[in-house]
This record gives sequence, structure tokens and C-alpha cells, in this order.
Amino acid sequence: MLSPTFVSLVGARPQFVKVAPVHHELQERGLQHHIVHSGQHYDDRLSKSFFDDLQIPSPSVNLEAGSGGHAEQIARIIERLDNALDQLRPDIVIVYGDTNTTLSGAVVVSKRPEYLVHVEAGLRSFNRNMPEEVNRVVADHLSHLLLAPTTAAMKLLEEEGLASRSRQVGDVMVDVLRNTTKLVSEHPPEMPASWTNSDDFVFATLHRAENTDNPARLRQLINRLGEMHHDVRLAAHPRLTARMSEFNIVAAGGLSLWQPLSYPQTVHAISRSFAVITDSGGLQKEAVLLGRPCITARHETEWVETVAAGWNLLAPNLNASLAEWIRRPRVPLSDEVFGDGHAARNIVDEILDGWSHHRD
Repeated sequence: MLSPTFVSLVGARPQFVKVAPVHHELQERGLQHHIVHSGQHYDDRLSKSFFDDLQIPSPSVNLEAGSGGHAEQIARIIERLDNALDQLRPDIVIVYGDTNTTLSGAVVVSKRPEYLVHVEAGLRSFNRNMPEEVNRVVADHLSHLLLAPTTAAMKLLEEEGLASRSRQVGDVMVDVLRNTTKLVSEHPPEMPASWTNSDDFVFATLHRAENTDNPARLRQLINRLGEMHHDVRLAAHPRLTARMSEFNIVAAGGLSLWQPLSYPQTVHAISRSFAVITDSGGLQKEAVLLGRPCITARHETEWVETVAAGWNLLAPNLNASLAEWIRRPRVPLSDEVFGDGHAARNIVDEILDGWSHHRD
């Protein structure tokens, strides 16, 4: 049997992290794998540095979709991806997570002969006002194979009638995080010049549109971060800095703004902190897996396991008794929740098996 050719479609920071272990697993098996970058994140601090840090090759194709409204960005990716797939002629296309890139890839491949796989399937916030929720639901229902990271995600896919196409494989973030944690402990990354080695700080990120695009809400969140009893180091996404400038919002009190960090720098920062505040899905897991309590500035989360285990608190306005909650004793999550660090191996096994049956 001929070996299939793979394409992974990625476009944002979390997807660069997720594709890395899959690429390395395919490479070890001698399978051809092209990475197509949609260009959704085009800032080098959110793009190129991650390819370098995670030791994955430069993309075979960059669609250079850039920024813009959702419809505009999705339209550019759809148009350009179709041409790229004609050139690369893959057998299997993998989409990751819940971005506009994921949605675009699912729509394009659903009308083509390639076998479509969704990694990180089955997550639900049940908030259709979130663009990410629409993206992940559409990708799940269009894909040939749905690879769920957790038992909870698998159960939701079953409830939507997708059980026959779904497999639980674990979370590739665990694969990456274990490798990066080991590397960082042996060779700590160079941090920004103003970094201090104090452990008495909260590491924070904010980037979602619902938190950054409303001036009153963003001002409230920035003020709350500055009023905490500890220093807060906020790695500022370009969306955040642009909105703060536009709305004339300045960091004050114990809040300091930082440039976006590389993945090893992020892991190092979380490890040195005593808590994390974020609206990022990926950072919620990274914090909890590294043993740091996480406060999520959202009304809901896809990663319900972290809340159930007592490691993640939903505090959309950051006005709960945060200090008291952070100090609570907790039991570390077991490997059964997000997997044992071999998700990439499971993913490739399931894809090859599913593709083989699909061809028959």
C-alpha cells in the first residue's frame, strides 16, 4: 500500500504548538508532511518564532491571509487553500482547534477528495456568540475523522451523533509541554531584559475579542489586574496593545505589559509564577498541567475538566475572591484527564487506520 501524503493547515499560535508533535511523529515514520500556514497570525512573534522554537520546518505554502473581518479572512483562506491543495496533492488534510483557519480548511476539504481530520474535536463552550465555537462545531460535522482529547469531548461528540467517526487520543499539548518543560529546566530561555527572577507574580494574557474590543470591559479588566495584591506580568497580544492604544487605556498599579513570549519563555514564565490569569484555551491547560491555579476571564470554558478539578476558576470580571481561591490546596490532575504524553502517536495511528478504511 502506498504511504499517504499529509497536509497540516495551521494559522495561529496554539496550532503551531499542536502541529509540532504530529510533524515529528510523521517524520519518524518516514511519511511526507507539508505544513500550510494560512497567515492568520503573521507577526513573527506569534508565528515564525514558534516554528523555530518547536523545531518544525518552514511552511511549504503561506497563504498570507492576514488580518481583517471574519468573512474577509475566511474568504481569502478558502480561495488560496484550494489552489495550494491542487499543487501539493495530499491524501489527508489535518485541521487543528477552533480558529478561522480551521473552519476554512474544513469547508474547502469537505468539497474535495482528501480525507479530513480534526484534531482537538468535541470541545464545546455552548456559546455561539464565540467565533471559536462556530468554527469547532462546523469542523467536527464536516470531518471524516474526529480526534478528541478527553473523555468529556468524546461524550459530547457521541451526543451529537458523531460517535462512529470519533476516537479519543489524548491531548497533543501534553506531548509538547512535557518536552518543553524538560528543555526549559535544563536550558532556561533568555527572558526579556526587564524580567526579574522573583516568583511572587501572576502571569497573564488577554486576547479574545469579547474582552478587548469593548472599551468599558477592557478598561475594567486592565484596572482589576493593576489592583491585585501581587505584580501581574501581562504578555500582550498585538490585538490587546492596539485596543489599549485606541481606547487610551494604560497599565497602572502592579500591572506591567510584556511583548508576546516564545513558547519556551511562556512555559518558563508559567512555571515561575504562582498563578495564571487568561482568556486563552491553551494557556488554561498549560497552567493546570504545570501545577498553577488558573483564573479564566470568561463566562465559560471548553476545558471543563480543569474547573471540575478545582484548578480553574471562571471569573469573567475578575471580581471574585481571587487571592483566597488561589491559596486553596489542590490535588494534581492525573494522566487520565489529558493523556499520557503520547497523543501524537495515537493520532497518527488513528489517521492511518481511518484513511485505510476510507479508501476501501
